[in-house]
Amino acid sequence: MNEITVDIAAPDDWHVHLRDDEMLDAVAPFTATTFRHAVIMPNLVPPVTSTAAAAAYRDRILAAAGPDARPDFTPMMVLYLNDQLDVADMLAGVADGVVFGAKYYPAGATTNSAAGGSSLLGHRATLEAMAAAGVPLLVHAESTDPAIDLFDREAHFIEHQLLPVVEQIPELRVTVEHISTRAGLDIVRDHRQVGGSITPHHLTCDRTDLLANGMRPHLYCKPVINSADERRAIAAAATSGDPSFFYGTDSAPHPLSAKEAAKVAAGIFNAPYALEVVAELFHELDALDRLEGFVSHHGADHYGVERSSATVRLTRRADDAVEPAESLVTADGTEVRIFGADAARRWTWEPLGMS
Repeated sequence: MNEITVDIAAPDDWHVHLRDDEMLDAVAPFTATTFRHAVIMPNLVPPVTSTAAAAAYRDRILAAAGPDARPDFTPMMVLYLNDQLDVADMLAGVADGVVFGAKYYPAGATTNSAAGGSSLLGHRATLEAMAAAGVPLLVHAESTDPAIDLFDREAHFIEHQLLPVVEQIPELRVTVEHISTRAGLDIVRDHRQVGGSITPHHLTCDRTDLLANGMRPHLYCKPVINSADERRAIAAAATSGDPSFFYGTDSAPHPLSAKEAAKVAAGIFNAPYALEVVAELFHELDALDRLEGFVSHHGADHYGVERSSATVRLTRRADDAVEPAESLVTADGTEVRIFGADAARRWTWEPLGMS
């Protein structure tokens, strides 16, 4: 098999968790060396609900980015949308270039979401202010109603909570994050103001990978990876060239002790090999000519951000002799499992600089 190379504009990650403290120090360099922009999730404890907290967190991220960080690496800070968020403070943060958007979590839906809400439309005044100021809303679209089947919770939330917001406040720019079902694809396709981010794990895994032949806790995330049929639909959307869909890794590190436990933490750490995983999928689907749009252009266009003038070269090796690391250890001895080693055996990449 011959070596394959493809040059693309520098990619962006429109959804990532970097945590804090020793974990932040360990994982931030992977995002900072790979991606130009990184939209930083605010679900710390306590959550990031003010401009001052966002600015302080951004400083910690930049300090942890490491010496090999891209010179244009930019953390895009997001505030946690709940009753503690002050609209005037948020808008001042946007005007000052500190705040990028706001994120809504249904309370109890995922890691550190206890401070979230029970009704998205209950924040209507804030959403209308965001729409008027052009501030994007990022949504974890997943019902927490225990009566709803786990694999149907994205569709239920979209129908009962997100769709009313999209239809009643059509000026609001919305992102359905980490799409896991056709319901997520459909609301994006049906509404021009709505975009959708897609993760490497929802692109490449389904619930058989999670549950068959022994449960694999390191593939447990929220929203949970769904059926093979839903995965194929998501992969088809990502590789179609449709500009409404773009890359968000949802890289979310957890200690090995939290992933291999009686009650498993939700989240997959994929930042070290995020670009390699998506490149392999696009290669398998004969869509490498559309990779740049998905990882580099569509998200920037959705958010009104200038496309990158820098270039990255990806290379698919003729063999898979390389053995990439499958875990990392933080300074305090915490081990974290890495997703995507199989793709990293095939792919490598290097920055080519600014054009």
